[in-house]
Amino acid sequence: MTSPIIQRDIVTACNIEITKAIIKELNGDYFAMLVDESFDTSRKEKMDIVLRYVGRMRFMMEQRIDVLHIQNTNASSLNSAIVNLLAQHSLSLSYMHGQCYDGAINIQGDINGLKILIKRDSRSAHPIHYFLINFNLPLLRF
Repeated sequence: MTSPIIQRDIVTACNIEITKAIIKELNGDYFAMLVDESFDTSRKEKMDIVLRYVGRMRFMMEQRIDVLHIQNTNASSLNSAIVNLLAQHSLSLSYMHGQCYDGAINIQGDINGLKILIKRDSRSAHPIHYFLINFNLPLLRF
């Protein structure tokens, strides 16, 4: 249990089970997506993806489903990463009814920004700007 490889495997297994529980609670219902990109401590670009939805108990839930390390930060690369992640969890862009981003130019661009690319795929995914620099949670799941 003290081996870094075994510890990483345990954390990965927990992450998979937690994400499955989040997707199960979502139950194929409508959701909004919050995306933030930033550098991690190793100076690699990462993208945090959080789903906002109404849970079974009718409370608003915000759950981080993944932290993706990305190589290219242009809008089309970010879009394909998001679409692939949602498809991996059997979620459809047609159920996305909101998208929330910071003011980064590759995301907010009115012609080729990420918000426009997602809006083309899901007409109901209305983009909203948030004013927080970073919504990283104190407890990160990797």
